[in-house]
Amino acid sequence: PEEFDTAHLPYARSMPLPELAQRLAELPRDVEIVAYCRGPFCLMSDEAVKLLREHGYRARKTADGVSEWQAAGLPIQGA
Repeated sequence: PEEFDTAHLPYARSMPLPELAQRLAELPRDVEIVAYCRGPFCLMSDEAVKLLREHGYRARKTADGVSEWQAAGLPIQGA
């Protein structure tokens, strides 16, 4: 939650991996869900995509994290 409050991608929802399975009902089923975390070597987004797909969601992960997104000059939200 602290990382999300500091900076996150536009339209992102904070859904930490340990909470994801219990919060699936909050996610839309009619759009693809894109997972991301700290950066390209973070494995949590891989696990999130696996869990989402197992429950019938269309999901993929970004190649980069918030830092790479911001470094590329793309917009972020947060503090």
